[in-house]
Amino acid sequence: MDLSELVTRERVRDTYARYTHAGDRFLLDDLAACFTPDGVLEIAGASTVTGRSAIRELLGGGGRPQETRVAPRSVRHFVSNLQFTSVGAAQVEASAYFQVLVESDAHSGLDHWGRYRDVLAPVGDEWLFAHRTVRVDFAVPGGWYAARR
Repeated sequence: MDLSELVTRERVRDTYARYTHAGDRFLLDDLAACFTPDGVLEIAGASTVTGRSAIRELLGGGGRPQETRVAPRSVRHFVSNLQFTSVGAAQVEASAYFQVLVESDAHSGLDHWGRYRDVLAPVGDEWLFAHRTVRVDFAVPGGWYAARR
């Protein structure tokens, strides 16, 4: 592994962290900025959208009744086991597991968990999601995520 690959891996890790922190704070513009301008967010079995504005709309509750758009008091994503499948000059493939804890009136604690499968591309000095597939393996019945579906 050479220095350029190490730099690429650290930039990818930074993108994962920026995405997670923005999502926890419902900063959807910052979260969408973690994608290439024509980036794809695929929530397996539910939705696939392309482009930053469509990503903001999907995650902001577009099309759902107002009562399901209420954010919990606290959200914390925990990402683990980041694995680089391939690291190249034009593309990185990576995957990770996630768990989400929430605090809300209806439910507090572990809410849902699953896997990310990602393709990232370089944009300037950053590595951004060109395609992110989110697969939720389980959502707690009556929890915040389950109520959004």
